Amino acid sequence: MRGLKVYAITYLVFLYAPIILLPLFAFNDGTIIAFPLQGFTLDWFVELARTEALHDATVNSIFIAVTTAILATCFGLFAARAGNRHSFPGKGGILGFVMLPLVLPEIIVAVSLLVAMLQVGLSPSIWTVIAGHVLICTPFSIAILNGSFANMDKSLEEAAVDLGETPVSTFRLVTLPLVMPGIVASLLICFTISLDEFIIAFFLSGNEPTLPVYLWGQLRFPGRLPVIMALGTILVILSILLLVTAEYFRRRGLRRAGLEDTGGFL
Repeated sequence: MRGLKVYAITYLVFLYAPIILLPLFAFNDGTIIAFPLQGFTLDWFVELARTEALHDATVNSIFIAVTTAILATCFGLFAARAGNRHSFPGKGGILGFVMLPLVLPEIIVAVSLLVAMLQVGLSPSIWTVIAGHVLICTPFSIAILNGSFANMDKSLEEAAVDLGETPVSTFRLVTLPLVMPGIVASLLICFTISLDEFIIAFFLSGNEPTLPVYLWGQLRFPGRLPVIMALGTILVILSILLLVTAEYFRRRGLRRAGLEDTGGFL
């Protein structure tokens, strides 16, 4: 058991040490990313507010992430409900096919999407990035919402129908409120995945780069590295806040269902 603890601590240090270095160099006065540190400064964060190209890339990423989160969660909601409430021919194979992007290398998905979209006459743009991100985010949404539907008592829906509600009103008044924590968690997770995704955006963004693609382009200029460190610090903080919020709603949903928490995102 002691060896397992040592391994876990070593693994976490190896995994998160590079992230810890981000704020160190983001507040460093020097332009060289190396020790020793030269002093404390907020200039790199001020520089972020002056870079218009960065603002455009950020707006693109936020628009893509919000749209992706909404679409992927809607598709995930329909798929999770169908998988948990209905039986149909080929159900296992269809759901397995929908979840396939989870195990496919993103480079394969990106190149395939690019070729397919060029064949139908679509040029790379924000909307092609959204299509790619919805493809890879929907399986995550399904995985989250599957748990929400599995933990919900089916008799509640049946009782609502017996009391005169239509299937639509039952879904709106009974099902949606009960799975709402899962929906919120799905929205936050999909938003985070889309905001951070690089490979698909790199192939499909065209002349409208997302924030990760813009940052990749800035790595060619050593003098811009401290600004990238500052932006990376902000993104890490936002990602942590989103994941913590998503986990909070996931656990809240389990508590409302009276179930024991067996582990989640955090």
